[in-house]
Amino acid sequence: MDLLVIVLYMAGMIGIGWYAKLRAQTQSEFLVAGRRLGPFFYAGTLAALVMGGGATLGGIGLGYQHGLSGVWLVFSMSAGVGAISLILAPLINRLRVYTVSQMLELRYGEMGTRVSGIVMLAYTLMISVTSTIAYGVIFSVLFDIGKVPAILLGSSVVITYAVLGGMWSITLTDMVQFILKTISIFLILLPAALIKAGGFEGLHAKLPAEAFEWTAIGPGSIFTYVILYVPTMVIGQDLWQRVFTARSDSVARWAGLAAAGYGFAYGIAGALIGMAAKVLLPDLVGRDAVYTEVVRHVLPVGVAGLVVAGALSAIMSTSSGCLIATATVAAEDIRGRRRGAGAHDEIASTRRYILFFGIVMATIACLLQDVIAGLTIASDILVGGLMVAVLGGMIWRRATARGAIASIFAGIVGTIGTMIVLRDIYANLPIYVGLGASLAFFVVFSLLDVPTPAAVLARWDERVRAKAPASAGASSESVTAGGAHS
Repeated sequence: MDLLVIVLYMAGMIGIGWYAKLRAQTQSEFLVAGRRLGPFFYAGTLAALVMGGGATLGGIGLGYQHGLSGVWLVFSMSAGVGAISLILAPLINRLRVYTVSQMLELRYGEMGTRVSGIVMLAYTLMISVTSTIAYGVIFSVLFDIGKVPAILLGSSVVITYAVLGGMWSITLTDMVQFILKTISIFLILLPAALIKAGGFEGLHAKLPAEAFEWTAIGPGSIFTYVILYVPTMVIGQDLWQRVFTARSDSVARWAGLAAAGYGFAYGIAGALIGMAAKVLLPDLVGRDAVYTEVVRHVLPVGVAGLVVAGALSAIMSTSSGCLIATATVAAEDIRGRRRGAGAHDEIASTRRYILFFGIVMATIACLLQDVIAGLTIASDILVGGLMVAVLGGMIWRRATARGAIASIFAGIVGTIGTMIVLRDIYANLPIYVGLGASLAFFVVFSLLDVPTPAAVLARWDERVRAKAPASAGASSESVTAGGAHS
């Protein structure tokens, strides 16, 4: 019965992708859902992206290990969503671009778009890989098959619906996944686990006092989560691409804040489920197994399948969102849009990129062993390399293209170099060195350079101050600053 539920879920995702194919008739529709999502769809798809495998399996596992203080991973992600929604979303929504690198080109003029694009591509691809491994583990247990067949099974579903309808496929499947995982976590698994564990009285009776302290995980771990995941949310292409789908500034801001609020509640629910699992199954080894084991322990057949599908939906949302983000960066920034290409040709080309990187994603997932190490490296390089150039360009008008490029290289070299010297990719020092070097080179090279041309700043100001139309997807406007890709 549980397997039937999972099979029907996967078939439904592919069916939604086929339906969405009919709606994705322009590049804007395919990449950013026509820039016309309303509050409900926007908040749902944003929450589905962020509250993925890390927030679900990882959040529950941290709750199992550390108690209530296990919320800080998900809290940091949610804080990043809140920050980008409250401060940056209205601005980047008005820029009418498809990628973070195109924002850099709009602000600085002609610059190394491919350099920032390669950094972003590595980050989004690695997140899609780690998500693929996560749902591969679940499929392996469910169907009693090996790791490689499980990954190929799950990734084939994600690739299929992403290729068919692009962002419209992902938006519609995300809404199904958002509803499914909300029901699974908040209405089924959380109350069932708490009741089975004897309620809050049972938790207090059987868990140590520090399990109920918000900071028991340690100030160092909390600071690491905040310094790594808040900036990652703020400048990541996967999140920016969802912001681009909002139909207005107010939707981008307020519906985004609603998604952040949902994330905070999701983090608390996950920690409580993990704490209940600690009471019921105190001898589990490895935090990634907590979710599936507690589901099996507290839920009947059929319902358990629905809740496992909820976990799959969370993970597949992240995987598909990062897959299309990877393809978008490759098509828009690294290759560059072709002159005179029609909408059909652009969509066909982007579909080929999604298919190609989907195959790359599945291949790396089959080969990779240390997932957390890869994700940590990717996040460190993204934040160390791009954060100063992105945020600095928004707040400092004297910043220049050479300063931005210098900061990207300095940040990457500083981050990776420190990792190599320390031989510890989990250390906090590499990101501090990377950010420090990036900021220093950004300021020095910008001041030594001639100011950004007035025409470039005027173009930036015009785009920033413009009021975004309610439905921008109807046009196939050029989105780049200098027309290099149009």
